[in-house]
This record gives sequence, structure tokens and C-alpha cells, in this order.
Amino acid sequence: MSSSTDQPWRDPALPADKRADLLLQAMTLEEKIAQLGSRWAGNDMADTELPADEAMNVAPMEDVFATGGSLTLEEASRDGLGHLTRVWGSYPQTVEEGVAEVIRQHHVVLKDSRLGVPALVHEECLTGFTTYGATVYPASIAWGATFDPALVERMAAAIGRDMAAAGVHQGLSPVLDVVRDYRWGRVEETIGEDPYLVALLGSAYVRGLQSAGVLATLKHFAGYSASRAGRNHGPVSMGRRELLDFILPTFETAIATAGAASVMSSYADVDGLPASADPWLFTDVLRDEWGFDGTVVSDYWAVPFLASMHRVAADNTDAGVVALTNGTDVELPDTIGFLGLAEKVKSGEVPEELVDRAARRLLLQKVKLGLLDPDWTPEGSVRGEVELDSAENRAIATELAEKSVVLLDAGSALPLSASRIAVVGPSAGDSRTLMGCYAFPNHVLPRYPDRGLGIAVTTPIDALRNELPDAELVQVKGCSFTGTDRSGFDDAVSAARDADLCIAYVGDLSGLFGHGTSGEGCDAEDLRLPGVQAELVEALLETGTPVVVVVVSGRPYALGAFADRLAGLVQAFIPGQEGAAAIAGVLSGRIVPSGKLPVQIPRHVGGQPGTYLQPALGSVESAGISGLEARPLYPFGYGASYTSFAVDELRLSAEEIGNDGEFTATVRVRNTGDRAGDEVVQLYLRDVVARVARPLKLLTGFARVSLEPGAAVEVTFSVHADRTAYTGPDLRRIVEPGDFEVMVGTSSLDLPCRALVRIDGDVRVVGHDRVLTTPVTVRDPGGG
Repeated sequence: MSSSTDQPWRDPALPADKRADLLLQAMTLEEKIAQLGSRWAGNDMADTELPADEAMNVAPMEDVFATGGSLTLEEASRDGLGHLTRVWGSYPQTVEEGVAEVIRQHHVVLKDSRLGVPALVHEECLTGFTTYGATVYPASIAWGATFDPALVERMAAAIGRDMAAAGVHQGLSPVLDVVRDYRWGRVEETIGEDPYLVALLGSAYVRGLQSAGVLATLKHFAGYSASRAGRNHGPVSMGRRELLDFILPTFETAIATAGAASVMSSYADVDGLPASADPWLFTDVLRDEWGFDGTVVSDYWAVPFLASMHRVAADNTDAGVVALTNGTDVELPDTIGFLGLAEKVKSGEVPEELVDRAARRLLLQKVKLGLLDPDWTPEGSVRGEVELDSAENRAIATELAEKSVVLLDAGSALPLSASRIAVVGPSAGDSRTLMGCYAFPNHVLPRYPDRGLGIAVTTPIDALRNELPDAELVQVKGCSFTGTDRSGFDDAVSAARDADLCIAYVGDLSGLFGHGTSGEGCDAEDLRLPGVQAELVEALLETGTPVVVVVVSGRPYALGAFADRLAGLVQAFIPGQEGAAAIAGVLSGRIVPSGKLPVQIPRHVGGQPGTYLQPALGSVESAGISGLEARPLYPFGYGASYTSFAVDELRLSAEEIGNDGEFTATVRVRNTGDRAGDEVVQLYLRDVVARVARPLKLLTGFARVSLEPGAAVEVTFSVHADRTAYTGPDLRRIVEPGDFEVMVGTSSLDLPCRALVRIDGDVRVVGHDRVLTTPVTVRDPGGG
């Protein structure tokens, strides 16, 4: 590799910006365009993930794959390459094989590269490093249930360390989509239905991952989670105000407070305009207003989809022009739409400045990552010991799982005391139910059934046996996750009749594109439990034996038909490889449950979806206007415990503040039970009179506190006037004078502490420099 004398961009003493500029100036047009592309050399999913499109004269999906996939890595990188796609995450391989493949692909890219610019390696990392043998942490929806940003940050830092050691530079996480429809298959990949919860935990993930030197990628920008009928890739019917107030703040917060390095485009169109073709989204908002200076990467095949799916471009090359013009910097996972950019530039149809703009952004990241330092080598890029499922990782996964399990109702049977227990349901004996669709065992290994799971994962029934060694447990599956086969009902009913208690493990098996009940492309028609699982629960209840239901799922299901007849009800949102023991610990009482719902549990299978973020006419206050029940079975933020807590003595530092002022709200939180436990104290605001219809309450601050029996703490929220801002009729974000109700409690419907604060002054327009978070302090009222 050349020295910094003849290649000055390799001089670490120069500022990063200067080095990127020098390299850009030395590149030919073809070399610059090559930096905007990628190659997925290990992709074997071309025939399994996406349907052909024969409805019009555009390339069917297998041809879209082939356009980039038919090129060898050598051909794809003849002028250099921007990204290497999923070297670790495409098929099962040992650590030694993975290390060798990373080094091999780097050498291929560098072999014929005139300037010797390495490619950046990216991987998926939503539930951990998505590779064979790596720790599988709880899914994002379970992070939301913890309400614990510090724990999420520790998890992400551990993921980042493993990825960095394996030579990975960028991780395609976190998902900052806000849940708008529970039927959407990717609910499991989200952190929940509240923008502030998603923003804080997502920002924590970014800080953790990037602390290890791995670039975080915010996705999917923006509106993807609000597709019509919850259908993957479906069109989004959303006005700009809703987008600004409920969808974009999660991304804005992660950029402003955590310095996120990359953003991934959404597949969906919003009001007819695909994200990758939207200059307002990627230029006016992301770049000009927020000052984002990182890279925008396309979601996989989102560029050719502009032609084949959205049909706003004539062909793949035209799609590449549209995407580049409107702000996409790097095309993933293969170069398809950007392949024809050189001719478009030479013909004058595309200004070369657009290529320079995108290439410089990626080159600057490569400089900062050390890829252009004189001592960088492919062999040295894989640093340190690569231990993918360490004891430290598993300890973090255990803590996350334990804090994420939500006790909905202890009923008459929890904690467990029965000695003869029938364990029924498809989730009981299948460890895959504990892992999300982007966990390697569910994402890749179904195509390699002879390779097992790659990690040790205890099934829920085995964890229960370990938890209750003296109990007599009889397991009967009863039914599968999907389908209409009820032939196992009789054996399940018989086992339940002979037992003192029946525990039914029901829920999801995550997969991809219809090969699962939850996950990408696994959308639901309604919110009934998949297959005949609800019928199985009804059959068990008819035996007269007390029934505890454990729902292990990626989305909330409607449980109102039988919830009031259960002897106990537990919700575990895809809790990861250590999740079975966490569930068993909650059932036995060894663990005092502390998870809180990041999404509501619906009452009915229809008449939904309805998140808690509703104005009066979408809430319980509209009773009588519609025959549809608006009240959830269990509300956002709810979670029961084996101990009890009291939240009281609300004090405001001021009853009036200026339009740029701040007040504090302090409450006392007491453990009034006989066991140590955690409570999540939640502060909500309600704008009493606004210029547009606003939600009746918005989560504005929260804190997780741990208390011994009889102990108390004071929790103080510092609320700036900016935290009341919303998008007004003219689409400007404003803080306006008026009364705001402050509500503090333990869920969105349990808010015993209430007071009014008034904002004085004129209407104030605010922007990206506004206060985005609510600092919280916790102190011992005794001064300790």
C-alpha cells in the first residue's frame, strides 16, 4: 500500500475532512461511483425472499437480484467498492471461516484498486450480531418493555465490541419506527408505540454501538411502520403533521443526542411519494434542518424498487438517478440502480457534484474509521479475540430478558405453588419462539436445518423443569403455531384435567416473508392468536383446571375473550436466548416482574389497531360515538408486580413558566409491599387547549427505580417548555401559551398525581435546537 507521501489522504496528521477531499480529488468518475455501491457475495436468498413482478415491463425480483448478483466480487469492485454486505451474516460459518472470508473479500477489493481504498463491512445487529454462534439478545420490543436506556446501551456496547473484533464497521440498527398498527409484522423489531420511549432507548443503542467504533444505522426513514392495514411495504396514508410529531422525533433525537452516523431509507411511500424519492425528507429535514452529516444508505433493493414496485422510475438506472438526486449516498446490498450513473453523468443528465457529495460522505466515514490509515491491512482489520457468545454477553441478555417480562395478572396461581402442572402449547417446547426474525437461527438457519441453532438455548419447558425440580410436569403440544390442526387438543385437555394447574405457552414463531407468524413480511389479518391457539386456550379453560397463559410474541394479541377467566397472565415479548429462564423465574416468583408494556394489549381482535396516542375522538372519551371498544385490555406502560408501589406527593417547582422556561415535577415513590422490586415512574403531559387535535396524553419522562420493601425515593422530572412543542396548522413547530396537565403514575391509565402548569408569553417557533429530552433525578428523601 502506498505511503502518505504519494497518497496524502493516508496521513493521519491531516484533518479528516482534508483527507477525504484529497482522496475525492484523486478519483476518476468511475472510482467515485464505485464508492456508492456494494456487493453481497454470500447472498443465497434470491429465490426465497421476494416475489417476481410480472405485471409490467420491469425486471422481476429474481432479475433485480441477478443484475447485481451476476457480477462476481472481482467484477463489482474493479473500480473499488463502498460496502461489503453481510460477510458474516449470510450463511453459517465458524469464527475462523468468518475471519478468513473477511480478509479474502478485502483482498479482492484491493487487488485491482488503483488507489487501494478498502470497503466498509456492514452487518445486521438487531438482536445481537447476526451471525452463526453469536448471542441472541431480546428483540427490540422487549427492550421497550424494560424502560431501561442504560441497560440497552450496555447491550449495544457488547454487540459493538463483538462486531468490531470481527472486522465489522457498520451495524444496520436500531429500528426507530414507532408502532402505529399492531398487525404489522415488524412490530417485534420496534421499541414500541411511544415516540419518546423509542427515542430514548434507540439513542442509548446508538451510543452503545458507536462506543465500540461501529457505526449505527437508524431505520427506516421514515413512516414505514404506518403502512395501510399493517402490510409490509404498503403505502402510508399520513399527513406531514403526524409524520413530524410522531414518526420523525425518534430519528431526530438519536442524531442530536447520540450522533448517529447513518440513516437507512424506508421502503414505503408516504402520501404517494417513496422515501428514496423525497427531497423534503432527505434534504430539507435530515440535512438542512437537523444538520445530519453522515451517510444515507438504501434499504436492501430500495433503489431498484423505485422502478419495480413504486413505478416512479422507468428502469433501474433511472431509479438510481432518482435515489442519488434525492439523497441516497450508498446503495445496498448490491450495486444495481447506481450501475449506470457514469453514463448519465457523462451525458450531462446528472451533475457530477451529486456523485461527489455522496462519495465524500462515505470517504469521510472511512477516514474516521481508520480504513485509510497507512498501517491498515485486511489482516489487521479483524482485531482481538472473536468470542461471539461470551459469559458477559449472556449475563446482559439474562438481565434484559428478566426486566422485560410483563406480568399482566398474577391471578390466583402466580407465583406458582402447584405441584402437578400440565404444560401445553406450541411455544413450550420450541426454543425458536424466544428469538426474533433477525436472530441468525430464525433469519438464516431455516435454510440450513442440519446446523442446529449455533448457540445453547433452553426451551421454556426445560427452563420450567429447572426452575421447579420438585414439581411433576407433563408436556403436551396441543397445536402448532399456525394451521388448523386440532388433533392434539384431546391430549392437551386430558393432561390439563389430570393436573392441579395448566400453563399454556402460546404466541409467535418469528420468520421472514410469510414463513412465520411475526417478523418482516409476516403481517397479521387481525389480532387473534395465530392458528388455533386461542381455541386451544378455550378448550383448556373448559376443563375447570386453573389455566395460566404465557404469551411469547413479537406483537400484542387480543386476549379479551378469555383474560378474565385465567388464573394468571404473562406477556413475554421475544426475550432472547436467555428468555426461557426469565419467564420461568417470573412464574415461580424467583424474579419479581418489572416489565412494562411498550405497546397496549388489545381487548378485541378487530376494531383495532389503536395505540394510546389518541385525541379525544379516538379514546375512551368517545364512548357512545362508535360501537367499537376503545379501551385496551391493558394500557401502554402497564405492568404488575409481586410487590406494590405508591406514587404520591406531586410537587411542581412553578405553576407558571415562560415560553422558554422550565419547571420540575417531583413525586415520592414507595415500595409498600414485602419484596424488593422495580417500578417505572412515568410522566405524561396533556395540552388542555391546542390549535390542532392532540393526544390526550403524551409520555414526556420516565425513570426506572429499584426499591427495597418500605423504602422510598423522590423522582424529579425537569420539564422544559420545549417538551410541549407540536406542529401547528401552518406546519411550524410551536410552543404556545396555555394550560398543561402534568400527570404522573405507573401507566398511561394509572396516573394518580395530577397538577396544572401554565406557559405564559407569545407563541414561540422552535426548531432542531429545542430541548428533546426530560432529565430525571432520583434521590433518597432522607438525604442518603
